Amino acid sequence: MTFRFSDAEFQLVWPRTLFKAQAAKLLNQRARDNWNESVELLLEHAFADGHNGGPAADFRNTIDSDRTWGSPPSRASSLTARQQFLRNLLSDADQLHEDGSRRRPYWRERKTGQCHTVVLSEASVIREFVRLINELDSAGYFEKQFGKDCVDDPRDGEPDALFERELGVEQVWPLSQAALIEDIDLFFDIVELLHDHASLPTTRWLHNYAGCGWHHATFEAGPGRMVYRWRVNKILAQSAFDLRLADEGDDVGRLVSVTDDARTELMHAVASREDGGPADQVRHALALFRQRGADRNQKRSAIVALALVLEERRHNVLADALAKSDRGALFDIANNFHVRHQDAKQRREYDDFYLDWIFWTYLATIELTNRIIDSQSA
Repeated sequence: MTFRFSDAEFQLVWPRTLFKAQAAKLLNQRARDNWNESVELLLEHAFADGHNGGPAADFRNTIDSDRTWGSPPSRASSLTARQQFLRNLLSDADQLHEDGSRRRPYWRERKTGQCHTVVLSEASVIREFVRLINELDSAGYFEKQFGKDCVDDPRDGEPDALFERELGVEQVWPLSQAALIEDIDLFFDIVELLHDHASLPTTRWLHNYAGCGWHHATFEAGPGRMVYRWRVNKILAQSAFDLRLADEGDDVGRLVSVTDDARTELMHAVASREDGGPADQVRHALALFRQRGADRNQKRSAIVALALVLEERRHNVLADALAKSDRGALFDIANNFHVRHQDAKQRREYDDFYLDWIFWTYLATIELTNRIIDSQSA
């Protein structure tokens, strides 16, 4: 099978890493009775054209018994044709486009030689979000929480009951663009709340009566929330909100302030470590610092948490990385600029952007010590 990676219907609507993980998991479970149906569902969810075309349609058109008697075996003869299809797609997954913004330039862009960047208005962001939620709901991502809106058993007020219970607001569902434009904070609440209740459907059965459609039977919360964050962040990236849903840390799934790519990579590197107490302290500090509207006291608390991690590594790990005078300078900032202590000797008259500078300096130093620890272990 030759894949048409340049075709629009081979466009991923998932993070590539998630597709590869789910495909690999299914390849390891190919003895399952419903394996073909699970793979077809995966391909419908992960690619732009869903059921109608792309990998899902090609998979359906692949016949497991297409090797005639006496023909030479394939390079992986233990696999059926459909299993080999998924294996080949997984092997070539790095060629798939996961960013739908890669398009050919239009007239004015070709004429001026400049890429035209569109910044969506608040109303347009909310419109795109409502459209996305309707799409995900139709695909079953909220069925575990809300139930199936079935002709035999309508879901009735389940969504509104959740919004009233969690947010104290009534008659929110189905989402109304006009209502959310009127209350932007309610919009942000709903963005975060729906994240916590998104689940990826992994098996289904068809209810034909009155055109009801698919009912989903099993779900995975982690992948569902990952898809939700990725899709919502695509919309937020085109806005002027300067917010995104956090992908890691204590505040995963919560709206946080956007930073540049380099600092985002730094946060991901330190938050994704699994070394017990220090990693937990760092994730706590990140959640304090980057929450929407974080004030001076919250930022100071975040810096204190990072300083404690560095203090624990001051005379061992940092001793291998910095000269003694340089190590002292790091703590001179925290000790003398009203960050860690509360006495009258502290320097208090400094602007808040200095707190940002201290935070990023300490976070980068923690990443330095992490690398030193890794090299020592190696």
